[in-house]
Parts: sequence; structure tokens; C-alpha cells
Amino acid sequence: MMINRDEVTVLIPTLNEAPTIQALIRDFTDQGYHNVLVIDGNSTDGTPELAQASGARVLTQEGRGKGSAVIEAFREIDTPYVLMLDGDGTYDPADADRMVKPLFEGYDQVIGDRLQDADADAFSRLNFVGNFILNRLFRLAHGRYLFDILSGYRAFSRGAINHMSLKEQGFGIETEISVESVRNGQRVQVVPIRYGRRPGTPTKLNPIQDGYRIAVTIYRLARMNNPLFYFGLIGVSLSIIGFLLGMVVVFEWLAGITHVPLTILTVLLIMVGIQIFVFGMIGDLVLSFHRETMAEIDLLRRELEDRR
Repeated sequence: MMINRDEVTVLIPTLNEAPTIQALIRDFTDQGYHNVLVIDGNSTDGTPELAQASGARVLTQEGRGKGSAVIEAFREIDTPYVLMLDGDGTYDPADADRMVKPLFEGYDQVIGDRLQDADADAFSRLNFVGNFILNRLFRLAHGRYLFDILSGYRAFSRGAINHMSLKEQGFGIETEISVESVRNGQRVQVVPIRYGRRPGTPTKLNPIQDGYRIAVTIYRLARMNNPLFYFGLIGVSLSIIGFLLGMVVVFEWLAGITHVPLTILTVLLIMVGIQIFVFGMIGDLVLSFHRETMAEIDLLRRELEDRR
């Protein structure tokens, strides 16, 4: 299927990307992607001016963080398709056609997979291992393996964006977008891409601190997308602690020592843990029913549209 590049807006969130932004915009316009939107997080190195001089439309974000930039930019875009990437020069504009082509074939979202043919110079061992762990944690928590949930190179249809409810302000935005794609049952295509070493600006990502925040985001967002995992983990953890304390109580009781308060705590932990786990099971049943109902509604809507 032919690609209409005029129907695609290239979205580039930036913060002090002066060394790379002009070349990046030029590479896209040379390929025929003339709708380039740069949303800037109040750069101090002249990034907005350089982007505007290169022919891009430039907006200054009101909030702080990459997530805020993406959410604000989505509200301003009215083209049928959006191609999003970072402005630091790590993503290759030559992959643009491969990224947007699945959208014209009916897919809702495309994720650029950096990890399949990862460049050793682009990833430190810590970053590579961290991505490996977080991707598998995502599969465990949300039931779908998307290969590279932290990729910043993504493409969306307008409909996919309209169905996403995004609230994350920082680097957790890619994780939330991945969760929303699973929650909404979107058709997602994963495309291998090239990911290079940062050519000009220092990274804004702290592997340990931001990795922890992303892991917490994956778990927190499972509350609505996979309640059995979210509440089940809490319930099982409390029950295990209760059983371990119970073993201490039993051993000391056999030795003639009685700990009434510890016994009460043991029973409470086990009971509360079981109750929370059961609550997760009920939540999972309700969510399954909701998804089935929404699928039926969507099917009826499509049948009515076909009759028209």
C-alpha cells in the first residue's frame, strides 16, 4: 500500500537538542515528511529557533517532562497519522517509511524495536539488561510481549491516540502508551529499527532511578489492566509473611513460649492476604466481562456502519 506522507505528522519532543535537531528535521523533509512538529520543553540552547529555521512548527510545552510534551502535542495534531521520535539523533529518519507503512495497512500503532539488532555502542550493559527485565515484567503484568516498551520511536493512527487516556508526565509515557495499547486491544506492529549512539547531547535518563520508576509504573498501571496480578501480588506477599511468622509462633509454642500479639498478627496477615487475592480474582472477572461487552458493542457498531 502506498504511503501518503502528507497525512503524517512527525512529532519530536525536545529539550536542549541543538546539536542534532536541524539535521533530524532536514532528513525528514528530504524524504517528503513536511509536517514536522517540535514541542520544546523550554530549551536554553536555542533548539526552538533552530527547529523553526529548519521549517518545523514549534510549540513550547506548558508542563514539565516528556510525558507532558507528548500529551500536549497530541491535542494539537489533526493529521490521520503521527510518527514520534526523540530529538537526540539516536533514531534514524531512514526508518520512517517502515514505521508508518503498517498504519496504512490498518494497524493502530507501530513500535520501533531497538533491541533486536542492538548496537553495542548505543546501549550500556546496564541499559540492555534493564530493558530486558522491564519488557518481561510488562509481559507478566499486562499479558502481552511488545519487545521494546521503552522505545521512543512510535507511530500512531488518529483513532489509537483518541482512545488512549494518558497521564504520565515523565519518562513513563512510553510505558503508559504500551499499557493503553493492550487495554484498548489495539493492533500493534513491531518493526526492527536502528538505534545509534547519542551524537551530541548527554542522556537525560538515569538508568537506576528511572528504571525503578518505570517498573513501579508498570505495576501501578496493572491495577486497571490486570487486577489479578496487581492485587494478587499484594495478597500473596502478605500471606507469605503471615505464614513465615506463623512458623515462628509454632516453633516457640512447641518450646513453651506463647506470643499472643504475634499470633494475632499472623492470623490477620494471612486472612487479609487471602481477601486481597480474592478481590483481585473478582476484579479480573469484572474486567473480562467488561472487555467482552465492549467487544460486542464494537462489533455491533461496525455492523451498523456497514449497513449504512
